[in-house]
This record gives sequence, structure tokens and C-alpha cells, in this order.
Amino acid sequence: MGKKKGPKYNQIIEAAVKVIAENGYHHAQVSKIAKEAGVADGTIYLYFKNKEDILISLFEEKMGRFVDKIQEKLEGNLTPQEKLFILVEMHLKQLADNRALAIVTQLELRQSNADLRLRINEVLRKYLDLIDTILLEGKESGYFPGELDFRLARQMIFGTLDEVVTNWVMKDCKYDLISLAKPMQQLLLGGICSR
Repeated sequence: MGKKKGPKYNQIIEAAVKVIAENGYHHAQVSKIAKEAGVADGTIYLYFKNKEDILISLFEEKMGRFVDKIQEKLEGNLTPQEKLFILVEMHLKQLADNRALAIVTQLELRQSNADLRLRINEVLRKYLDLIDTILLEGKESGYFPGELDFRLARQMIFGTLDEVVTNWVMKDCKYDLISLAKPMQQLLLGGICSR
């Protein structure tokens, strides 16, 4: 059975992003999230089992929408290098446009327990599959080398994106994250295409 969704569900998700970013996951009480969402404490439990459920639901919602948006942009007759640029730019833009979400994804999700991390990895799978699709198309078109190690290339792309955003968050978001999209794409392509 799926979750009960609607305007209040979305309000709670948005409130959770803000409260967790401001207070840290461990200090983000459900009562603070409820207050920020403008709902009674008990209302939270109509939509979520507990605080962990709020955190994973938040990630599922945000990441799910993000993957859908990227898939839409990647449709059409685009080269592998154009697709990689779209992926990189959209990743950076999504988090540059929502600093609270960047803090939650880059810092707070990492402090979660092993069960929660396992569920987060399941959500990330769809995003990693997108990267694999770009790599496969590049390999099939001959743009990427035939001996390309997919697992390593995927880790390189995701790891680079992840580290660049984490560094931006740790530096209090003081510089233009989106301006790094083109140089990142060029560095990644250089690493993937070098023979």
C-alpha cells in the first residue's frame, strides 16, 4: 500500500527539509517539523511512521522527481557528451537552487543508520541507472572506448558530482556551483575518453 499523499504530505516534506537543514537530523524533532509545516504533531503520523520515514520519504520524493526531470531532458537526439552535460548541470542546479536540500542530502543523510543508508541506496539506484544509460549509449556510438569499465566510470561521475556539491555546502555555498558544470563535464569526458 502506497503512502497517503496530498498538500499536507508535501507541506511536511518541505518543512522537514528546512528543519533538518537548520537543526541537523538528530535534533530535528517531529514537533519542530509539524510546527514548520503548520500541522498538529499527530497529523505527521497520518503520513509517516516516524522521523526516519520522513527522511527517506523526503529523499524518495526529491530524488524521484529529479530523476524524472533528467529523463525528460535526456530524450531526443543528443550526443553522449550533451547528455552528460545535462546530467551534471541539472544535478548542480537542483542543489544550488535549494540549499536546505543540499545540506540534507550532502550532510544529514550520511549520518543515518545502516538500514536507512540501504534504503537511500535503493532510491539512488534509478539515478545511477541514468548514468549507466549515458555510458552505454556512448560506448555503443563509439564515443566512449569499448573497454570502458562501467562501474568505475559511474563511480567517477557520481563521486565527482557528490564531492563538488559537498565541498560547496561545507564552504557555506559561497560560490556559483552551476558555473562548474562545463569544466566538470570536460574533466569527466577527458577521464572517460582517454585511451
